Amino acid sequence: MDDPTTVSNQRNQSAPETPRLNLPARMSDSSVYLENLPSRTMHINRLINSNYNGSPSRTIYSDRFIPSRSGSNFALFDISNSPTSAEGKEDGSGTYNSLLRAALFGPYTPDKKDSLGSPACRNIFRYKTETKRSLHSLSPFGLDESVPGIIHSPVKAPRKVPRSPYKVLDAPALQDDFYLNLVDWSSNNVLAVGLGNCVYLWNACSSKVTKLCDLGIDDSVCSVGWAQRGTHLAVGTSNGKVQIWDASRCRRIRTMEGHRLRVGALAWSSSLLSSGSRDKSILQRDIRVQDDFASKLSGHKSEVCGLKWSYDNRELASGGNDNKLFVWNQHSTQPVLKYCDHTAAVKAIAWSPHLHGLLASGGGTADRCIRFWNTTTNAHLSCMDTGSQVCNLVWSKNVNELVSTHGYSQNQIIVWRYPTMSKLATLTGHTYRVLYLAISPDGQTIVTGAGDETLRFWNVFPSPKSQVNDTCGVQAI
Repeated sequence: MDDPTTVSNQRNQSAPETPRLNLPARMSDSSVYLENLPSRTMHINRLINSNYNGSPSRTIYSDRFIPSRSGSNFALFDISNSPTSAEGKEDGSGTYNSLLRAALFGPYTPDKKDSLGSPACRNIFRYKTETKRSLHSLSPFGLDESVPGIIHSPVKAPRKVPRSPYKVLDAPALQDDFYLNLVDWSSNNVLAVGLGNCVYLWNACSSKVTKLCDLGIDDSVCSVGWAQRGTHLAVGTSNGKVQIWDASRCRRIRTMEGHRLRVGALAWSSSLLSSGSRDKSILQRDIRVQDDFASKLSGHKSEVCGLKWSYDNRELASGGNDNKLFVWNQHSTQPVLKYCDHTAAVKAIAWSPHLHGLLASGGGTADRCIRFWNTTTNAHLSCMDTGSQVCNLVWSKNVNELVSTHGYSQNQIIVWRYPTMSKLATLTGHTYRVLYLAISPDGQTIVTGAGDETLRFWNVFPSPKSQVNDTCGVQAI
């Protein structure tokens, strides 16, 4: 007679093996075997076992997987819950892990020790009802203030430029002549303006007006230019002479000749003064020596109406009514660079104080373009069609922006951001061409002049980051 135990073992060996499911480790097999299910499912179990030849090495997988936080194995990501090490010191990898955990699983991620004992309170993938997203939502860490190590900085609002001048002064007899340069602002905060045959000084600190000189009925002022430091003012006249005045004492120091026609452009480089004339020439004058001029620069075929020295005093840019822009060095009598892309007179010239060799120039009515050049590599960088005659250009010393003033046909003032050349502001108010432009010594304010015989003061640029002024600001007027 067979042993009952042997018979039972034989039956167990001959019975087909019940297929196993791939389950999480914390779930017991006994809780899901088909034999333990209610009797209503036993028929399904018999059908499965009757046609299935099980393989001991084969594992049955689920047809789909619905994840939950409680079943997630965070140890796979090697994410630690504590940002500090065992010694109590701050651990950089711990901070990184905290950020990574919050970025991957959200701010409500359970810890590893809690994931086994508590049910999931939130799914990894879930529907969100909000549709509008702020700029901060583009960050991989969102706007969760609870995330350690993240400092959220607010998005800066665009800088607002006042659309109206804060001061308007009458300027009777201010000439409506594109080729003249009749306004300049000194480093001592004094504005010089040529009105007819006279030069007037306006002190921005005290608003005091002083008449500096009167050239008489047979002469007129064509240009004014302050020395970079001190109180010396150069005055170009219609008779082709250049006068040097000491503004602090209202005294003329000397008169220099050399030009045959009017002097419409002046530019200082330390003690060297450059003058451009309708006679097509540029004269280099050293006011320390007795001679009227040290050298003569020839190249333009028409009146010279724009002159600017670079900030390092190594290059001189000149523009003329021949539509040419030339660049000279300290010792050349012929231009070292020639730019012929403009199709109208080039009066507007400005060197960038931020990048060595960056030069901007503007063309007249038939051109209307602002062009940018790299004089170091001799490259034409870009061109912007403004739609109006470009009369003047000036760069901000505080930010990488510039201002242009315009004539036909809109008489506007435009503040540009460089290098994108996006418009920050368009200022209007002048009823004639805005032919004259100067910037205050603190770099925040510009003054514009036009044939409508007004001077208008605008706050267009921000203050420098660290600014120490020994003189009063224009805003105190």
